[in-house]
Amino acid sequence: MTDLSVSVVVVSRGRPAALRRCLTGLGQLYYPRFEVIVVADPQGLSAITDWSGQIKTVGFDEANISAARNLGIAQAAGDIVAFIDDDAVPEPTWLDYLAAAFASPDVSAAGGFVRGRNGISFQWKARVAQSDATTRDLPVDEQQVTIHQNAPGRAAKTEGTNMAVRRDILARMGGFDPAFRFYLDETDLNLRLGMAETRTAFVPLAQVHHGFAASARRRDDRVPLSLFEIGASHAAFLRRHGAGLDALALRDAERAAQRARLLRHMVAGRLEPRDVGRLLDGFDSGWIDGAARPMEALPEIGVAETDFLPMTVRTGRGHRVMSGRRRDRKALLQEAEQAVAAGERITLVILSHTARRHRVQFTDGGVWLQSGGQFGASNRDENSFRLWRFDDRVHQEISNLSHLRKI
Repeated sequence: MTDLSVSVVVVSRGRPAALRRCLTGLGQLYYPRFEVIVVADPQGLSAITDWSGQIKTVGFDEANISAARNLGIAQAAGDIVAFIDDDAVPEPTWLDYLAAAFASPDVSAAGGFVRGRNGISFQWKARVAQSDATTRDLPVDEQQVTIHQNAPGRAAKTEGTNMAVRRDILARMGGFDPAFRFYLDETDLNLRLGMAETRTAFVPLAQVHHGFAASARRRDDRVPLSLFEIGASHAAFLRRHGAGLDALALRDAERAAQRARLLRHMVAGRLEPRDVGRLLDGFDSGWIDGAARPMEALPEIGVAETDFLPMTVRTGRGHRVMSGRRRDRKALLQEAEQAVAAGERITLVILSHTARRHRVQFTDGGVWLQSGGQFGASNRDENSFRLWRFDDRVHQEISNLSHLRKI
């Protein structure tokens, strides 16, 4: 384990319950030297008074995640600045793996894998970002760190909900560009790291669970409420990184991709036909705005405005697994949450006598809850049915999780 200190920045706006759950998860990390900086609106700050004195807080109530993150960076006193979204929860070993990548002095940034809502499937693994704002998947060893050499116009794509950058490098770069208010913000940072020919580590075992919670920009079923900022960010991104490219052709290709996405939602009954045109009009308006949006040189961020404030981790050193049948779920969950409140890390495996696929969630009470059928798949590439004895199945799931939770 590296001895580098880490500042974790969490930006939140309009999602106080998700923010509380995120902080509960951060409070179960094993990593010994980290602080947490929350940049949030008044609603979010009022919801986290339980952590008063344990974390740094910054009030900010504008729809600009880049500007919010920069406020967090200004308060960050760690060697490394890590980022996680308010609707995400880290595995307890997240920072152990992510920070370890910086033991190599030539690594400037690092990014981990992101699991989706079911807690099993991956939203994102390793990708490469390119100057036309597209990405492509990069096959990597899913148990080992892979170091990627960045270059102008091509850089490792880190996800804003699971990434870290050395603070001195991030500060010299001026952090995130506020011209990107929520979309392509980290991709712009990646490409700027590429301009400097830095190296980024892909860290597959540094994992977070991302919920895609509802926001002012999308519903909880991922239906967009506006495409304005997507259009604006694409235009701004191509102004900065797309020299020599056909910007209008790329605009048309992105608009077609957005239209196809909207039509899929419409066919599924999640959008009305009239909404498709309205949302695409927003994309067009955003493009015009982004083509004229100020993109000035970013000022360097100074030294931390506050001293390092280690977060108090109330849980003990280990991680315990509980298990039981679905009929006992309520009682077992209550027992598990009481154990968490007493200072334990708990994974609770609840199995029904079925072949239902498994799901994993982190409860508001701080329990890692895995539920599904005794004979069902816990990984999506497994057979949909397999005979198991109850105890054998629980032991198999413990084995699958041991490296992520130190069970």
